[in-house]
Amino acid sequence: MSGKLQVTIDCANPASLAAFWAEALGYVVQPPPDGFKSWEAALTAWGVPESEFGKASAIVDPTGAGPRVFFQRVPEPKTAKNRVHLDVGVSDGPSAAAELRRVQIRPTVDRLVGLGATEVGETEEMGGFWVVMRDPEGNEFCVT
Repeated sequence: MSGKLQVTIDCANPASLAAFWAEALGYVVQPPPDGFKSWEAALTAWGVPESEFGKASAIVDPTGAGPRVFFQRVPEPKTAKNRVHLDVGVSDGPSAAAELRRVQIRPTVDRLVGLGATEVGETEEMGGFWVVMRDPEGNEFCVT
């Protein structure tokens, strides 16, 4: 079976986390369906109560190549390390020397910190190099 991949992230504020990740990944907030000028108009037409409007958000790759990322509000706070996380690949990868990867990765780390992420630490291991970070809600991810 083959299908499209969607990554779903539980969070407290879907709209703000979607905005962060759209900037981080070069994605866009998913536009409303054809025939609607806004998501509010679509949700209203579908009979969704106004109190539910902020319950979810999604971002999409404008090229159509990457997976859709869906953010859903959940009542419980994050309490432990993620079992799955995103890697933001910006370097030449494992074939490049760690020092070159460090130089390639640093500008993205600095940009993401400016968007609200937190740098946790650098790792250099078995010839590789990456930076562990947390998004504005504390979800771990790596810049590789």
